[in-house]
Amino acid sequence: MAIQSSLKNMVLSLGVICLVSSGLLAGVYALTKAPIEAAAEAKTNNAIRQVLPEFDGAPELKTIEADGGTISYYAASKGGEVIGYAVTASASGFSGPVSLMVGITADGIIYNTSVLSQSETPGLGAKCTEPAFADQFKNLNPAATKLAVKKDGGDIDAITASTITSRAYVAAVNNALAIYQAIVSGGVPDMSTGASVPTEDPAAQSAADTAAAQTAGDTAAAQTAEENK
Repeated sequence: MAIQSSLKNMVLSLGVICLVSSGLLAGVYALTKAPIEAAAEAKTNNAIRQVLPEFDGAPELKTIEADGGTISYYAASKGGEVIGYAVTASASGFSGPVSLMVGITADGIIYNTSVLSQSETPGLGAKCTEPAFADQFKNLNPAATKLAVKKDGGDIDAITASTITSRAYVAAVNNALAIYQAIVSGGVPDMSTGASVPTEDPAAQSAADTAAAQTAGDTAAAQTAEENK
């Protein structure tokens, strides 16, 4: 005789299913946690090596308070002397945050930058990872450079039809510099001025960006229109 279905049986069955599912998820998490953490650590260490001069051993992980939260950075040493800092900083791009590792030497020179993550449009904003744009920040002296895109009166060439992404990259670098200044001075980072100011002539910017975007297809044109609203 078949067991008659009842609310009690249904609850019991669902409970067993939930317990089994939870156990499986916990097992998968336990198996993948270490490899995921190892991959993240390797990515971070690789970025540090890209953005700082040669250093001894492993950089020291430190923190500083900023914008109501805690920001991590790495201090690298050689021969017992700190030779630079690798600072993680980000700013909002066209499709989401643009996160960078910025290497700044002990004397305040931007040694190099490396993109940790970005979700910008392929063929447009995603070109922020390419040397043609990123190499502008190699061995850059902030005291002798206006860190803003040229449309905003600065010295940085923006990516064609990707003004928002370019501004985000510059803003992230400026934020990293603010953190560096706080590290060496013992103060609190002021990252309120990290972003470039908008152009004073939106109509001219819209026309220029739209013309450039036509060669990149419909996606480029759409992004340019959004940038200049």
